[in-house]
Amino acid sequence: MMPAHSALGADRVVHFACAGCYVAPMRGSRFRIACLGAGFVAVAALTAGAATANETAATPRVVFVLQRGGGCPARGTLELCEGIREAMRLTGVTGRIVAPTFRESNAEFLGLLARQRPELVVTFGQYFERAFSRVVAHHPAVPFALMDASRTVLKRPPRNVQGIVFRTSEAAYLAGWLAGKLERRRPGGDVVGVVGGMKVPPVRDFVVGFAAGARRAAPGIEVLVDYSDDFLDRSKCSALARRQIARGAGTVFNVAGECGLGTLAAAASAGIWGVGVDSDQSFLGPHILTSVLKRFDAGFLELLRQVKAGRVVTGRDTILGMRDGAVGLAEISKKVPRSLVQQVDELRRKIVAGIVVVPSVPARNTG
Repeated sequence: MMPAHSALGADRVVHFACAGCYVAPMRGSRFRIACLGAGFVAVAALTAGAATANETAATPRVVFVLQRGGGCPARGTLELCEGIREAMRLTGVTGRIVAPTFRESNAEFLGLLARQRPELVVTFGQYFERAFSRVVAHHPAVPFALMDASRTVLKRPPRNVQGIVFRTSEAAYLAGWLAGKLERRRPGGDVVGVVGGMKVPPVRDFVVGFAAGARRAAPGIEVLVDYSDDFLDRSKCSALARRQIARGAGTVFNVAGECGLGTLAAAASAGIWGVGVDSDQSFLGPHILTSVLKRFDAGFLELLRQVKAGRVVTGRDTILGMRDGAVGLAEISKKVPRSLVQQVDELRRKIVAGIVVVPSVPARNTG
């Protein structure tokens, strides 16, 4: 991978974006982007001309601070930067996409940005840095947004912080319900499996929704859940999925990024269904039942609409779900009976209307 270049004073901005991802904590104050979709691609974000145009554009101004060394799923999903650009196009709000170099500390980088007084700073995972809260609190007039995280991940969240939380459990519930209904049509006991990467809220929310949907469709179904503690090693997820399949699972759900491709490969080898995550993973083969989607572009659009209206929300979380177009299902396999597809759509409408309430995981990581 090439190093990212800072957008501050550089004549070209290059960074690695992540679409279909969340930020996974590592030891100490380190963190990394964990992509739940398939594959990685480096993205050249802004040319010199684009950077100059954004920097000199009239307010409101938004700065999107990406991580060094992230990645994008190469197929079937909207790239992170394209989602940002589309939100800017739809709202007319201008902004810059920036990333610190490997030589810069996130705290210093964010402090420099805050001193420029943008109307909003959107961050991706920088909140795992111990100095993040201190930097944010030092600039109370500058609103900050945490993408794909609750503000409660901070021990003492400053009042100028907003969290953007995706209610992925709603879409996972639909996938689980469909998997449960298909299990009822198979001989033997009803069993489905989930292979997660790490036991953190963004992953657990998928798991809880999927399990609840499966149990609604097939009361008494056994939902097997294992965590690989890894988002990259496919062999770990493959081994867990094979163990679940040996115990009778007729569907396995990938919630473990690159590692989870091993889960879906195991499903293909066993001739059972696999459920993709975050991006549409149907390109992997006809064994893909559907995929649970998370749309970061909906989060960008919500934030830029707040900026345009002059009412940036801070001091609380903004929760985005199916009603907001932020989560949903990819196309369901054409092998599934049309009657079941229609029932999934009816269930989706009930969730959006609030008739069916889907359980979710608290946004804060409580272990």
